[in-house]
Amino acid sequence: MRPSGRKLDAMRPIEIETGVTKHAEGSCLIRCGDTHVLCTATIEDKAPPFLKGTGLGWVTAEYGMLPRATNTRNRREAAAGKQSGRTQEIQRLIGRALRAGVDRVALGERQIVVDCDVIQADGGTRCASITGGWVALRLAVNRLMKAGAVIGDPVVDHVAAVSCGIYAGQPVLDLDYAEDSEAGTDGNFIITGRGRLVEVQMSAEGATFSREEMTQLLDLADKGIAELVAAQKAAV
Repeated sequence: MRPSGRKLDAMRPIEIETGVTKHAEGSCLIRCGDTHVLCTATIEDKAPPFLKGTGLGWVTAEYGMLPRATNTRNRREAAAGKQSGRTQEIQRLIGRALRAGVDRVALGERQIVVDCDVIQADGGTRCASITGGWVALRLAVNRLMKAGAVIGDPVVDHVAAVSCGIYAGQPVLDLDYAEDSEAGTDGNFIITGRGRLVEVQMSAEGATFSREEMTQLLDLADKGIAELVAAQKAAV
């Protein structure tokens, strides 16, 4: 039995509320159970210097967690004077994931920055950030298209992410914190709407895992991604 009482292949409730901020070109609040992330997308009319003159656009991301997003207060990273290695790793992951769903030629020589701020954490914050970040990105690109700033649609596919793991000896979908902290194997699966893999992060936290177990987790991830993509479509 999972701590939440969910079935092994059950996702947490997914809610995506759009247009939650006044100024951002695209925004949403994604709730995956008790993990809540505010995602905003900002359009900048120039690409980073390393892309100048290439005609290619860029999508990047920044990630942060509010001090009381968890059960104890975390010090703001700005107060420490630098980002943690975990924060840097997660925001690079979000950027890589979102770029997988974008035609950078069609985007043109501009940059879209997706900010993901964790309001409340209960496991799977990077996955929620990617899933919600795509919605904010989609809404921002819709503005570009409405304004006639791009000819075609730069967003070529959905991108979503979900965690899976081995908890109490059983493969389970969409780990919350109680499961994530005790899982023998933990994995994050980033997959497109067409079922193409973008990135898989898996590690044996307490016990090694077999090829068969990895396949079982991938099958669970496919089911979870289908539900997340459906939620993205409903939101936009």
